[in-house]
Amino acid sequence: MTDQPVRIAQLSCGPEHSGVQKEIYDAAAAVNAEMFFPDVTLTDIRRSYDAFGLEARSGDLKLAIGRAMALVEGKVEADAVFIATCFRCAEAAIVRNELRHYIHEHSDLPVVSYSFTERTTSGTLLTRMEALTTIARRRALLAREEQKGTTMGVDSGSATTKAVIMRDNEIIGTGWLPTTEVLNSANGAIEAALKEAGLEMADIEAFGTTGYGRYLVGEKLGADLIQEELTVNSKGAVYLADRQHGEATVIDIGGMDNKAISVQDGIPGTFTMGGICAGASGRFLEMTAKRIGVDITELGPIAMKGISKTVPMNSYCIVFGTQSLVNALAEGSSREDVAAAACRSVAEQVFEQQLQEVDIKEPVIMVGGTSLIEGLVHEMGDLLQTEILVPHHSQYIGAVGSALLASGFIEEK
Repeated sequence: MTDQPVRIAQLSCGPEHSGVQKEIYDAAAAVNAEMFFPDVTLTDIRRSYDAFGLEARSGDLKLAIGRAMALVEGKVEADAVFIATCFRCAEAAIVRNELRHYIHEHSDLPVVSYSFTERTTSGTLLTRMEALTTIARRRALLAREEQKGTTMGVDSGSATTKAVIMRDNEIIGTGWLPTTEVLNSANGAIEAALKEAGLEMADIEAFGTTGYGRYLVGEKLGADLIQEELTVNSKGAVYLADRQHGEATVIDIGGMDNKAISVQDGIPGTFTMGGICAGASGRFLEMTAKRIGVDITELGPIAMKGISKTVPMNSYCIVFGTQSLVNALAEGSSREDVAAAACRSVAEQVFEQQLQEVDIKEPVIMVGGTSLIEGLVHEMGDLLQTEILVPHHSQYIGAVGSALLASGFIEEK
């Protein structure tokens, strides 16, 4: 790789004591980035701590505050910022959130914050590091507002595989299949998209992949762009919602994990991904649909007829969430109320686990397959006290973003 390593400033408390620091280094090295700790003096730390106005007992947190202010003031140069603290510490969580907000508001540095455990691995950090380096390296590509030529995007997700073909800023073909064998699902989705578009694979001028299976699909099929889903999804979301200028917040509740992204002029600023348990994901909604005897496509309309607050439900853990489902149905709750409660529970978990880590800016755009579940969209809008925007083709968001960004490679051929 000829690119110079992206320099990522680390602001943290505890990873060196928990054994996580090596995992952070390994994740950064995998995307040609290098972590460094900004140099500051004791005087700088004291001045910054007093000026910041947030009390912290931990010396490491005071040091993190001093380093953050040095970055904002331009005393230390960096390409991106990674903020990491232990998930067990409430004080660290408050400081982490405030530092993320401070850096985002006072600089143009891309920032990701992360709450680690002693079991955090480089694999769990990889997508975040890849997104940071992409934003730092490819701002011109991410700023692209129009798709040109004939391109294809494939989103090989954990639950479904989507393919989209675009020609001169218009979607002309789509394909959608459950993800079983990754390559077979990708080939099937591609075939469906090509058939709808009336094209052959030879007509595709550039091709991009994203999602969990992006490397396998991209390498086997010769993709021009193999990109993590955070930057791709944010780009696809603001493109479909026609919000490429100004601020926006993108929420994607997936089959296995969730993403929340704060976007400025089409470029991610702060973002988070993950989830404590599948109870806060689309998997729990699929389970709910099966329990009440309907297809997942029927869950949204049924939930809209129910009253979510009449059924106590806690989907923080999918096991306890299932128990709540069974108990509610056994006690005579209607399937409408149960469906609404399940949507409310997932929305609450996403709000508590992900949305506290980003700056919520309107419009709020929901994308991905779960954005088609209107009961979930309604509950999320109620929690955020805003109208949620669900653009047309929102379920194809990753594939659209890949096709849009892949068009930037046509000029290079």
